[in-house]
Amino acid sequence: MFRKILIANRGEIACRVMKTARKMGISTVAVYSEADGDAVHVEMADEAVLIGPAAASQSYLSADRIIAACKETGAEAVHPGYGFLSENAAFCERLEAEGIVFIGPKPKAIRAMGDKITSKKIAAEANVSTVPGFMGLIDDADHAVKIAGEIGFPVMIKASAGGGGKGMRVAWNEAQAREGFDRSKSEAASSFGDDRIFIEKFIEEPRHIEIQILVDGHGNGVHLGERECSIQRRNQKIVEEAPSPFIDEATRAAMGEQALALARAVDYQSAGTVEFIVDRHRNFFFLEMNTRLQVEHPVSELVTGIDLVEQMIRVAAGEKLALRQSDIKLEGWAIESRIYAEDPVRNFLPSIGRLTRYRPPEEGRRNGFVVRNDTGVAEGSEISMFYDPMIAKLCTWAPDRAGAVEAMAEALDCFVIDGIEHNIPFLTALMRHERWQEGRLSTGFIAEEFPDGFSLPAPDAEGRQVLSAVALAVELLRRDRLDRLPGRLAPHSGDIKRDWVVRLGDDYVPATIVEGMVSIPTELDVTIDGDALTLVSEWRPGDAVWKGKVGSRQVAVQVRPVLNGVKLSWRGMSAQARVYLPRIAELDRLMPVRRAPDTSKLLLCPMPGLVVSIAVEEGQEVKAGETLAVVEAMKMENVLRADRDCTVAKLNAKPGDSLAVDAVIMEFV
Repeated sequence: MFRKILIANRGEIACRVMKTARKMGISTVAVYSEADGDAVHVEMADEAVLIGPAAASQSYLSADRIIAACKETGAEAVHPGYGFLSENAAFCERLEAEGIVFIGPKPKAIRAMGDKITSKKIAAEANVSTVPGFMGLIDDADHAVKIAGEIGFPVMIKASAGGGGKGMRVAWNEAQAREGFDRSKSEAASSFGDDRIFIEKFIEEPRHIEIQILVDGHGNGVHLGERECSIQRRNQKIVEEAPSPFIDEATRAAMGEQALALARAVDYQSAGTVEFIVDRHRNFFFLEMNTRLQVEHPVSELVTGIDLVEQMIRVAAGEKLALRQSDIKLEGWAIESRIYAEDPVRNFLPSIGRLTRYRPPEEGRRNGFVVRNDTGVAEGSEISMFYDPMIAKLCTWAPDRAGAVEAMAEALDCFVIDGIEHNIPFLTALMRHERWQEGRLSTGFIAEEFPDGFSLPAPDAEGRQVLSAVALAVELLRRDRLDRLPGRLAPHSGDIKRDWVVRLGDDYVPATIVEGMVSIPTELDVTIDGDALTLVSEWRPGDAVWKGKVGSRQVAVQVRPVLNGVKLSWRGMSAQARVYLPRIAELDRLMPVRRAPDTSKLLLCPMPGLVVSIAVEEGQEVKAGETLAVVEAMKMENVLRADRDCTVAKLNAKPGDSLAVDAVIMEFV
């Protein structure tokens, strides 16, 4: 077994690998860029080596610097995590030449499966089901349009070296095929240094289901069942689960057999994932093979009890796989939610900044379920524009799917992040979505269920009751705390007032205290909108989460102070709450509403990013839907289009400019 390994990655996956290495008694070496000097993975490792500037091309993608770090520290092996150099065959060959072990498959397998065109040919030869398409290279946009027409719309345009949703576009007509080719080619060149493109048939109502495999260097291999990754946005996975609510035992066995057949065809050794597209009739088609550890591997670990990182290390060290297919049992259900630094109400655009507060839910087993949080950040960490926007991977396990969903909803309610925008409100709302709870999924789920984007849902009847009750309890404790401060000019005295009004957004909810004292722990009998409830909690002023009971419901409500009140969030619902005496509430209703400024004649930069191109000129007339500009952020190109017919009056930015969020790109007449 290795004595010391280097993790050629950053963030949560570097921390994840270090945890297993520490459990196995293996010393770890972290590498870091100038932007990551204070990162969690650097502190967690036994040793750390600076490998270059913030730009990944000069640090985490530099094979020379990583190999130099191995020699400097005496690391015997390298674990690449995912992304960066994890599927770079040339890097593996460089390591082999230096006598350093790559914890992953051999270069031959990486090279074969890393090219989507080659991998499909190999899959077909191994009798693995494949999607109809054109496996040759596409010369230009005209060629792309021709091929798409021959295959039949809709088609999927893909970068041959792609991954992570980059360099991928669905085209439903010739115009989209032409633009999709240009955008995919550009993204592929900037993300992978390889702009080759191919086209295949787009399967309608598809489900994205993948098989986890483990294969050693002695001819032994097993599959660990499937994961469903159908909840995606822009081809980027957001929520994954194991097993799939759609796959039956026969389909699981058939998919597993084909996945292992493909692994044998390329002499695969290590953990890997074979991805399939599955149609409504459970017909499955090979999509690609990921020759590395997947982001979503924790859900497979939770339902099988197998540490995939440990198995990767043991296989790389030459050990035989100690598992047989009969040993693999899927127990319970696991769900993973990817916590991203992005603003869901602004079309999920990236958000950067410092985590002024980062309080994940408590990990471990309790009440029959498990919470696991894989992360590489801490309070005070910086989310930069240089790397992937993922903050954490929150996972829950329960004996069944309904329990895992409920556990995830509660864990998300307890996950406190301030300083940046994030997608927890969307994930929390998703857990309450009827179609998600029923398991009726497809890769088009988000586009179909949120066609106009995501907006924070207004509190429903249950949410109105819960948030109003919590707002009342919080305000009573706040007032009581102020009255106990020394030197108050006019502290309250006498009995507590019985009648109150909770302003929840623009709604005024009557509340009455029936019985109880304002104290910690709190226990109050109240009526909210005429319904009798008992409030029980040990919440103290300053706590970020109000945990307790509202009537018969056990709730966790996030509490953030705002001017003269609090902002409350629960189960995806959010509202600003202010608690008034009835007369004050009457007067509050008369206050004028402040109007937002008119920005309809401006194109604002929706996220911090780099201007790739400006598609118009001053004085040009444009039609609704035409491209105005392309802005790149966190490795993704975002096309900004005109939402109405207009004339460009002034250009305020040019290609190459780095813009802040809401910077004015252009003005219209």
